[in-house]
Amino acid sequence: MSIMQDSREATMSGRRSDGTPVRRPLSPHLQVYDMMQMTSALSISGRITGVIWSFGLLILVWWLVAAAAGPSAFAGVQWFLSSWLGLLGMVGLTAAAWFHTLNGLRHLSWDAGYGYDIATTYRTGRMVLIGTAVMTVLTWLIAIIAWA
Repeated sequence: MSIMQDSREATMSGRRSDGTPVRRPLSPHLQVYDMMQMTSALSISGRITGVIWSFGLLILVWWLVAAAAGPSAFAGVQWFLSSWLGLLGMVGLTAAAWFHTLNGLRHLSWDAGYGYDIATTYRTGRMVLIGTAVMTVLTWLIAIIAWA
């Protein structure tokens, strides 16, 4: 019986369904991936926009609680959201929402078994990025026109 030199060796051994032993590789970590590759960048961005959505929900809850608390609390939230920092945050939240939604639709097509080849993956990735920019601008144009 040999002594393992590296404790990670234990995680590499497993058994197939018929019982025969097999060596499985460890999961790669971040240093393996090329972060400038579109597939990696969009995958990481999808996770980041999900976190941004969580902060957006906190802003929504803050706004709703302030609306229920009374006119002075609501005016304070409205003042912040209409400041340059608040508007910048809302535009960023809008972009995150569109990116997360469009990238989610891309993943749904993958779940259905479509778009796995590299050319389609890159094409749909570019479509998500362009769609995010277009839909964010369109959303804010409509909002500005509605406010005017």
